[in-house]
Amino acid sequence: MLRELGVHDVDAFFEDIPKSIKEDSALNLPPAISEMETRLRVENLLSRNLSTRDVVSFLGGGVWPHYVPAAVDEIVSRSEFLTSYTPYQPEISQGMLQALFEYQSMVAELMGMEFANSSLYDWATALGEAARMASRITGRDEFLVPHYVPPNRIQTLKTFCEPARIRVFEVGQDRRTGAILDDELQQKISSKTAGVYIENPSHLGFLEAGAKRIGELAHQKGALFIIGVDPISLGLFASPGEAGADIAIGEGQPLGNHMNYGGPLLGLFACRDEKLLRQMPGRLIGKTITKDGSSKAFTMVLQTREQHIRRDKATSNICTNEALCALAAAAYLSLMGPQGLERLGKIILNNSHYAMQQLKEVNGLEVPLFEAQHFKEFTVGFDRTGLAASRINAELLKRGIQGGICLHDQFPELGQSTLNCVTECHTRQDIDLFVAAIKTILGER
Repeated sequence: MLRELGVHDVDAFFEDIPKSIKEDSALNLPPAISEMETRLRVENLLSRNLSTRDVVSFLGGGVWPHYVPAAVDEIVSRSEFLTSYTPYQPEISQGMLQALFEYQSMVAELMGMEFANSSLYDWATALGEAARMASRITGRDEFLVPHYVPPNRIQTLKTFCEPARIRVFEVGQDRRTGAILDDELQQKISSKTAGVYIENPSHLGFLEAGAKRIGELAHQKGALFIIGVDPISLGLFASPGEAGADIAIGEGQPLGNHMNYGGPLLGLFACRDEKLLRQMPGRLIGKTITKDGSSKAFTMVLQTREQHIRRDKATSNICTNEALCALAAAAYLSLMGPQGLERLGKIILNNSHYAMQQLKEVNGLEVPLFEAQHFKEFTVGFDRTGLAASRINAELLKRGIQGGICLHDQFPELGQSTLNCVTECHTRQDIDLFVAAIKTILGER
């Protein structure tokens, strides 16, 4: 091969690397071992990891423990889906294109929107794309977000906004109820505001009761209204469309995708009407008929990506989508149906409220920190106990329980507190074990 390429040795391919940073000495590698020995060593290393099969986990905050039906795993494991990657040649990718079309249709219905794309990377990138889309449509350069949005999501938003010269401003939320401060919102929204964003449920689990009012205020000022959601909540609560949103985004991981140590994830993205459609980023799959009219056919439409003819006029430079994760979501939503999603929502609501009620009875705890309706996630305050949230989590882990996210670094004003998640995967026994463990830890201080 080297002779055919006209080079003397492999080092010729690395001549552009400065000698000062090259390692010329021999690498200190252990002697070679057999395949069987390698397997045993790797399995021994992997056995140090813990998963939600080994501990009861109450950790959420962006990736949540939800049950994935066996049928979903079976469908996404089929070789024609698992290996297809992405439909660059629509004429030979009809199966994947139809699956993504069905995914779009269900996401649009779930969100109460007219159009949905065939997915983005995750909630954070969907938020960044929503801000840029709002700026393109309105010609404005300011974007408003609530205070209680996770820092990593805000950092991704700012990374998307900085090259487009969009400025991100925070709007405060009531420390007692979590509601967005109406006076502050009215003060900060202006003729420069491209979009107003809220999350419902919020990152901390509480619902924003004034969503419609916030949307009306945004529209009065000529701004777009964007709502971020946990799609599982939509089996019970009003959709973004019903709340007056122009753009709806969210995290699709709860829809049939495993936790997978934190990824890959699934960015949901939908918009209200055709006026917004051409500025929507990502891929859009359409349905048509064959030339002879004998059967239906699917193809990519409105390809606004830079990889195609749009180039510098592209709405986004993200060149792919989460096709397999979107397929899992389509299979999951098909299996659940509207009634199944509603029943699931009720189970999660009951479980999470049972957990809150039990924790409320533990002396020294403040549960939840906000006086509002909560769904799936809620905060627990430990300030009155005199113990750091991190210490309580460490003690819980010794007992086979993974506690919630410590919130002090994210939101210092919340003190020693955690964000806890309860889903359909948690039994009453799991919750009782969690509460009993906290009582024991507090009794040992």
